[in-house]
Amino acid sequence: MPVHEQTRRRVVVAGASGFIGRAVVESLRARGDEVTVVGRTAGVAWNDAAALVRAVEGAEVVVNLAGKSVNCRYTDRNRDEILRSRIETTRALRAAIAAASLPPAVWLNASTATIYRHRTDAPHTEHAGELGTGFSVDVARAWEEELFAGELPQTRRVAMRMAIVLGDGPATRMLTTLARLGLGGSQRDGWWLQHRRYRGIGPHPSGDGRAPHHRTRGRQRFSWVHIDDVVAAMHFLIERDELAGVVNVVAPQASDNRTLMRTLRRIVGAPFGVPAVRWMLEPAMWLLRTEPELVLKSRWVVPERLTAAGFVFAHRDLEEALRASLASAAPRGARAGVGGDVGARG
Repeated sequence: MPVHEQTRRRVVVAGASGFIGRAVVESLRARGDEVTVVGRTAGVAWNDAAALVRAVEGAEVVVNLAGKSVNCRYTDRNRDEILRSRIETTRALRAAIAAASLPPAVWLNASTATIYRHRTDAPHTEHAGELGTGFSVDVARAWEEELFAGELPQTRRVAMRMAIVLGDGPATRMLTTLARLGLGGSQRDGWWLQHRRYRGIGPHPSGDGRAPHHRTRGRQRFSWVHIDDVVAAMHFLIERDELAGVVNVVAPQASDNRTLMRTLRRIVGAPFGVPAVRWMLEPAMWLLRTEPELVLKSRWVVPERLTAAGFVFAHRDLEEALRASLASAAPRGARAGVGGDVGARG
């Protein structure tokens, strides 16, 4: 049965200040729910264990989206903070839920579809997906292990493996910037000086420490999901008691990098797009203070469990989703045009 269907719920949201968190909080409040925020600068403080217990006590739902953005350079300091910010916040919430006398019925925790390995021959499902190796995978694996550790018999736990999220966020804004700069051709992996920014991390680092190179010539797959569908999927997961464990939150039809960039060029009116091989991308991404992994890794994921449970995606076409994202990012009064930026995070 649904959790308190059609009644006002008390929901705890951690990481509410980010791109996805703001949309989730807005949606919950529009529904009439009472929202308690946990964060570094607002709401309940992470370092106040007693306050965290009081926050989750009697709440119907906990949503955890906390963690340092991966839209940065993977310096040693940033690598450590990306991992720490996910593990420690998830551990703190788990401890609070375990200590509550009336714990929440459901805990939705962010995860990432980049946990799956680079693949171009077939998509990953929750049941048949193959996990990868290296830094991003180790972070995701450790994050999910922390979520599912210990016994919480009264709380259903869900790890939402989200793909790139289209909307007014940073990642697709970065891709749009590349398109506008004339670098909106396909992004192609290839030779580059070896580095160790993608080496494994945590107590059991995976991989051989080398940065992977895949000669995909822009054919790497691009799984995505619109922010509206992320929010709708969260409401759906709250209501469906049978859905626990790992759930892929991605649009049903993946694109590829060439199609993505061609679509972005058409939307922003870029007359051309120079194909960018890795030796061109590396300095460009250094200037943008982010990592080439975002566009070079093949992410091909399908929402097997959501689809089987009857969830209906509002945005199934990539171009329509990108145009909707541009419209939502445009200034007020200019929403009818196609100006503005596209954002993403996942």
